[in-house]
Amino acid sequence: MNIILLSQHFPPEIGAPQIRLYEVSKELQKRGHQVEVITAFPHHPHGIIPEKYKGKFYEKEKYETITVHRSWIYPSPKGSFWRRLISYFSFTFSAFYSVVKAKKADVIICNSPPLFLGITGYVASKMKKAKFVFNIADIWPESAVELGIVKNKTFIRFAERLELFLYRKSWKLAAATEGIQSYLIQKGKSKSDVFVLPNGVNTESFQPEAPSETWMNKLNLTNKTVFTFAGRLGYAQGLDSILKAAKIVQEKDSTIQFLLVGDGPEKQNLVDLSKELGLTNTLFHDSVPVTEMPKVFSVTDYSIVSLRNLELFKGARPSKIFPALSTATPVLYCGAGESAQFLENEKCGIIAEPENVEDIAMKILESASLPEGEKKLLGNNGRQFVLREYSWQTIVDDLLLNIKQ
Repeated sequence: MNIILLSQHFPPEIGAPQIRLYEVSKELQKRGHQVEVITAFPHHPHGIIPEKYKGKFYEKEKYETITVHRSWIYPSPKGSFWRRLISYFSFTFSAFYSVVKAKKADVIICNSPPLFLGITGYVASKMKKAKFVFNIADIWPESAVELGIVKNKTFIRFAERLELFLYRKSWKLAAATEGIQSYLIQKGKSKSDVFVLPNGVNTESFQPEAPSETWMNKLNLTNKTVFTFAGRLGYAQGLDSILKAAKIVQEKDSTIQFLLVGDGPEKQNLVDLSKELGLTNTLFHDSVPVTEMPKVFSVTDYSIVSLRNLELFKGARPSKIFPALSTATPVLYCGAGESAQFLENEKCGIIAEPENVEDIAMKILESASLPEGEKKLLGNNGRQFVLREYSWQTIVDDLLLNIKQ
């Protein structure tokens, strides 16, 4: 089968969509399928296009064994919503050149957000006479409206009409979570035409390791119970609540250390809040390559995954849960809904109420005081869970089952 994967983001950028596309591409190739990726020039998260791509409109290259078509994008990591919108549309239209350059396809899988890239995916499916699969990782514009990012009513109406149009025109819809799957069915898509394509993890790369002496010494983590947040430092993550909980914890247990690894639009605000609170138990570290993350987890006792207390996020299944579990690191999940339920059911995590500072602090203190045997059992349960259900091999098995029909 010839498959085109269309996404605004792809390695060498770092992030969940990038990793997912790369791992799925590799796994499809292992099964003997031809895969081509259509994406933008690297620009995330700093909004800077690398020197080798500057001044170019298009370039075809090999990323390891994967054929990649890259085209121009107006990069805008920060600033107004309208500047980000221009960025989205710049690639939505430049990607058509890559579509022309790509080989014939049987299936085109288009990743959203951004929603507008679905226009490219739909038209490309007509150009290539291919089946159009729209992969929804985040419900848009609903999520942007609930977070207060989009307020213009005219634009919201336009986006909602485009959303429904693309859902109707898709041959199949792939949903990142069961909550999104239910939403898509409620929007009128047949149940048989919506399948779950969740985030996963490379269980071979992410394995339990002995604590990294380099990281232990670099951050002075010896004899500390380490709670790590690794990922995008954005508004949706509600990390201000984590820092406020760290203040309570600081006054009760000096052996607990918080580590925030990553970058994002809220990073400076969080650094400022940490100083304002007088936190001495919190460290900030820049983003690290994916290959370095198993070492970060090796010095981590609990991986923090946090979301704001919004109805929207009850159907979320954050991708950062799975690398942690794959390294046998239990998750402290500050959230509710689908993810909280499976972490509890599989006995591989601790659940705290989202944005409830007192409850988060209490769960951190309780987690830190668990006997070593109980911590190890949580970790082992998580490792077995992802091996069984969230390896890329399992996920691609399900993908192929649905797109071969």
